[in-house]
Amino acid sequence: MSGRTDSDTEPAIAEDSAPVITGDGEGLVGDEDDEEYAGDARQARWIAAGTGALLCLAGLAAALMRLTGSAPARVPAAYALGAAVCALAALLGFRGRTRRALWLLIAGTMIMALGDQFD
Repeated sequence: MSGRTDSDTEPAIAEDSAPVITGDGEGLVGDEDDEEYAGDARQARWIAAGTGALLCLAGLAAALMRLTGSAPARVPAAYALGAAVCALAALLGFRGRTRRALWLLIAGTMIMALGDQFD
């Protein structure tokens, strides 16, 4: 019988083979991968937030231009709704919800394109 019992006095892992983790985290395997992932995530957040803000401003500008013209009321409303969806996408992108932000950016752009078709 080779199993351990509660009465064994030797530790299951020898002290010299246990990994030593310091407070600064240096020397751990995967630190470079974690930093690269954090950099990619940060870049994705900025891209999602920036694209959402840009599309929001474009939608608001289009809504204001169509509002002053002779377009039907649903055209500026569609642009304004698309701009609001893109603003929500920018907020979600800024908070790190980049996948949801991407889908909202697509939906907001499609709403604005639908408004363009009404014109």
